[in-house]
Amino acid sequence: MVFLHGLGQNSLIWKETINELDENLNIDHPDLFQLCDNEINFNNMYKALDKYLKKYIEPINICGLSLGGMLALNYTINNPTKVKSLALIGTQYCIPKYLMKFQNVIFSIMPQKAFKEMGLTKNDILSLTKSMINLNFEKDLGKINCPVLIICGEKDRANMKAAIQLSKILANSEYKVIPKSGHEVNRDNPQMLGKVLKQFLY
Repeated sequence: MVFLHGLGQNSLIWKETINELDENLNIDHPDLFQLCDNEINFNNMYKALDKYLKKYIEPINICGLSLGGMLALNYTINNPTKVKSLALIGTQYCIPKYLMKFQNVIFSIMPQKAFKEMGLTKNDILSLTKSMINLNFEKDLGKINCPVLIICGEKDRANMKAAIQLSKILANSEYKVIPKSGHEVNRDNPQMLGKVLKQFLY
């Protein structure tokens, strides 16, 4: 089971969710930004993840949130036989350009110190978000044939519409809403997320 965190998070964010899972499950949760040793943008991060996951010979289960979810979606499209199951949390399959542009404006006026917790510079964040503006996986969703769990926090209004649409597009999928949670389900309600993932896996 490979967990991929979101923007503004690191690999430690999954700790409480992992505690709810079977202790015999082989779990990996890499720090996505440390994997990438080139300029921080979506393409370079995907290449770094693809290289990292080559160490697994057997099909893997992947769970990704937001940025991590889009990387997981991209990886599954390109490697359909390598993914046993896919869980996507607050994940867009076609980036709403107006939303990303608005987010970029907010990032551009934030002070540098606000980005320290992310382990990135302000320029890294702006480079990454700008590289994601034209992401659109819709035409390739038919390549995904594994079971897919689509998750959204009940307060995550910005991503709920996309989650519902994605659950309708993917035939082998189910949709779950996590209560008492916004976009960062793994932070807001990690125990419930763990229980939902456990049901999905077993």
